[in-house]
Amino acid sequence: MSSSPGHRWDMMAMVLCFLALALAKPVNVINLSPLPLDSPSFSPSGFLISFRQDSQDTSLQFDFYRETCPSAERIIRSRMARILNQNKNATAQLLRLVFHDCFIQGCDASVLLDDSNGKNNQSTEKDAIPNSTLKGFDFIDAIKEELEDSCPGIVSCSDILVVSTRDSIVLAGGPYYPLFTGRRDSNRSYYATAMAEIPKPDANISETLRLFSLRGFSTRDTVALLGGHNIGKIGCEFIRPRLDNFHGTGQPDPTIPSDFLDEMSLVCSVNGSTSPNGAPSPLRSRSLVDSAVGSSVLAGSVFGKNYYDSVLRGRGLLFADQQLMAHDNTADLVRAYASDDGATFRMDFARAMVKMSNFGVLTGSQGQVRINCSRLVTSN
Repeated sequence: MSSSPGHRWDMMAMVLCFLALALAKPVNVINLSPLPLDSPSFSPSGFLISFRQDSQDTSLQFDFYRETCPSAERIIRSRMARILNQNKNATAQLLRLVFHDCFIQGCDASVLLDDSNGKNNQSTEKDAIPNSTLKGFDFIDAIKEELEDSCPGIVSCSDILVVSTRDSIVLAGGPYYPLFTGRRDSNRSYYATAMAEIPKPDANISETLRLFSLRGFSTRDTVALLGGHNIGKIGCEFIRPRLDNFHGTGQPDPTIPSDFLDEMSLVCSVNGSTSPNGAPSPLRSRSLVDSAVGSSVLAGSVFGKNYYDSVLRGRGLLFADQQLMAHDNTADLVRAYASDDGATFRMDFARAMVKMSNFGVLTGSQGQVRINCSRLVTSN
């Protein structure tokens, strides 16, 4: 009896994953092959990027929910497609959300909690200043609610976060990367760690590389992950210090080209960046800047390499972005990512996202599987 294209692809993907994991040498296996559109892991670009996963825990598995909730990943992908149809910024919001989760104690959905260890009077990661502008929580809640209807108490919030982010990247034109599942959710939130260790937008390159290195990310991983800044919006409050009071000097950042300084000053003018009640205005689109730079592909909701093109021209929006040109190794990577059609960046970004998604995971009997992603499951 003939099998469906989707089923054949499920089997092919499983074989690729197990063959890759069986390799004794830490060498990535790359395979580019056509991917049926009805596959559970389809890519709009029609290609699969498959390579060895450096999973930190063998309890993570390919298709972990194949028996307990076989439709889990299809449900996530389907809901993400609907979300992106309604909100073109969803990919950027989820990318930032998953990074802020995984960077602090690992990918454990601790950033989603509204209380810490069942104590409402303690601050959570959501309360940390670097996380104050995070969005996308409602997307995770919507997916979780749909999964709870189909498979109550089975699929973890941490798996939902990493898988939905991957699917949103693919739907925005980015690379597909395989993910193992079986993560469990944290029993607490880590406010103090989030306050101290989330990379800052005004950090110099040495500090950025140090924070990533502490978590096992190479320089190449770091530069590739920062390429996630190529989509979405950024608040002028993160840019304005470069424009008029760089490091407390009362002067602009001297590394900003004069024409770009004029443009950003206009976009982020004090009068134009506040609402009538004096509060900061809604986040401004990165494409507002890139369009005047002459980028042929505007940023915003489309995944691409324009971030590196802008940094190479001295037009990185954040100081931390432009600092990539201040270090020989990182500058070489910027040039490499900007020099081709984006293939090098896409491959490295996919590898780095797999690595980040496997960082510090809880598995087995560790942690819990939350019913509501913002609340701990408590025993009576």
